[in-house]
Amino acid sequence: MAKLIHAMSGDGSVMALAIRSTDIVSRIEQIHKTSAVVTAALGRLATAASMMGVMLKGEGDSLTLRVDGGGPAGTLIAVADSAGCVKAYVQNPVVELPLNARGKLDVAGAVGREGYLSVIKDLGLKEPYSGQVPLISGELAEDVTNYYATSEQTPTSCGLGVLVNPDLTVRAAGGFLVQLLPNAADATVERLEQNVRAIPPVSSLIDRGMEPEEICRMLLEGLDPVILDEFAPEYRCDCSRERVERAVLSLGKDQLDELISEDHGTEVSCHFCGKAYRFSEEELRALRDRAVR
Repeated sequence: MAKLIHAMSGDGSVMALAIRSTDIVSRIEQIHKTSAVVTAALGRLATAASMMGVMLKGEGDSLTLRVDGGGPAGTLIAVADSAGCVKAYVQNPVVELPLNARGKLDVAGAVGREGYLSVIKDLGLKEPYSGQVPLISGELAEDVTNYYATSEQTPTSCGLGVLVNPDLTVRAAGGFLVQLLPNAADATVERLEQNVRAIPPVSSLIDRGMEPEEICRMLLEGLDPVILDEFAPEYRCDCSRERVERAVLSLGKDQLDELISEDHGTEVSCHFCGKAYRFSEEELRALRDRAVR
């Protein structure tokens, strides 16, 4: 079961999040039939989105991470709500690449480095908040760190990791995100930097059975850590027939006429969970009568 912990330093100047996302990333692999390197890439993005989602204030708020890096995996998307529940999509789920120079899955090679990370926050306002930063590594953790530094002027360190078994199942996945809040003392900043430098790769910690609260305590060692909240995020798609129906309606009369005359119906599958929605010829006729040309 996935688990996400929210913690704070005793003086309230440092915030930390840590997540075990193995179950979420396993579901991604099962739904999208991803190759190992794409599982690692999309799993990292979904893990980051889950942590960033719980930082939203409103119950109905949502956050979308979109990566367009120019790599063979194409566009990667992860959407999270304020409980950390997440869904994800990748344009090209199967990419085969040699291991990188460190003998690891070449996530940056799959994602690409010539593009952008976009962050869209739907906070229930008239227009969503949108920020975009150039990718600096394609490894994603560094790119999330750069987003916070550039777009939100918040000193942040992010760690993300996914271990994939030889049979393509997910062995371990997790992440952490730690932020300095305004007015942090110099000694606090120095201690946090030491802690972040000393922490092992987060996927190895999860693989060893370390709990997210233990990871938070490692990040906040010497800073009187206090556990504030615990979440149980999951892979959750909120698609529905009504939502898909609106998408089909938006095609307009001309395209609906084509589906009726040539295909006598249509089937639409959700990008995020693969669920198929079938519309008969009669249902398409009813939608066409409501559509705008």
